[in-house]
Amino acid sequence: MSVSEISNLTPVMFIAIIGPQCSGKKTIRDYLVSKGFSPVIISAEKETSAGALPPFVRDAVANPVEALPGQELQLGILPGSLHFDTADGLLQHVTTNWRSNFVTTDLRDRTLIRKFVRRPFFMLMSVDAPLVERYRRLQSVRSCSLEEFIGAQDRHVYGNIEQPFAQTETPLISLGDVINLQVINSFASIRDLYAHLDALNLLDPTHLRPTWDAYFMTLASLASHRSNCMKRRVGAVLVRDNRIVATGYNGTPRGVPNCNEGGCGHCNGTTSSDKPLECVCLHAEENALLEAGRDRVGNGATMYCNTCPCLKCTVKIIQTGVKEVVYNLSYKVDDASGSLFKEAGIELRQYIPKALTYLSTSETHEGLSLHIPTIKLADS
Repeated sequence: MSVSEISNLTPVMFIAIIGPQCSGKKTIRDYLVSKGFSPVIISAEKETSAGALPPFVRDAVANPVEALPGQELQLGILPGSLHFDTADGLLQHVTTNWRSNFVTTDLRDRTLIRKFVRRPFFMLMSVDAPLVERYRRLQSVRSCSLEEFIGAQDRHVYGNIEQPFAQTETPLISLGDVINLQVINSFASIRDLYAHLDALNLLDPTHLRPTWDAYFMTLASLASHRSNCMKRRVGAVLVRDNRIVATGYNGTPRGVPNCNEGGCGHCNGTTSSDKPLECVCLHAEENALLEAGRDRVGNGATMYCNTCPCLKCTVKIIQTGVKEVVYNLSYKVDDASGSLFKEAGIELRQYIPKALTYLSTSETHEGLSLHIPTIKLADS
């Protein structure tokens, strides 16, 4: 297969869906099956601790209803499902058949999930819904007390708090660091949920492998956490030909006490109004440029900043030969910096990271960002 043929392949994924009861896991599974995904099942209950479901949920199997998104309590088996006795057998199959799409709701154990997150085609998708809405969905199928329902959900999400060493399944809250995408499903109908999923474009490969912009902006955001300036956290990454030349963050110069330890009287507000001191903190962009030097910046370099550069940094960026500046957060002098960049022939553009969590909006079917993605370190 040629390189051009490989680049034109439709993205393939193995999506595992997790979430609390009545959140809509199997409704989303059915959606993916309708899009050509093959459902896979791990038959051995001990592999996934599925036997730990509360009695009122197991009893609901006898009275399945599919009217609301998340009301699918019947743990049913779809026609054409592929069965595997172990997670290892499933892993071998999906790896061998990496050109096919698969979906499951049977991976809920962290130890098992760790085996799959190493694969570049694996996506862990979390679905949730407001507790009252999930209880309403359950009540339409099987009557149970609110106290019983909340108790079961707390154990499912947080684990057995009273007996932490007697856990029979992985608490959902402990899987947050390996989740690729989260959907909040409070839709009133399956049609609305499906329209929302269409808008999310689940087969978009950037859900699993970030674009260059996302990659470098995430690194800039990470660099900002090294900042010691009392005023603002700023990080910058200088890139040429998609290779990192230098990174920087704002703070006091080498050998000077950190700003957050009193090293800069200006930022710490310890100067009087009649004798103001100049700020001695280096800006993130300055740090990166000083680290790189004019020769290493070269031609065609790009500066990624989590915050739009100030005028002082704008002048230095122009002088060193950077040709493009990409930022995430706005600053009070955006217009002035933008005008100067434009005059110098440097492209300035804002990058908004893709959300990891999407809130259901039944009117527009658009995902609303609840937080900005950060680097997640998966288990080795």
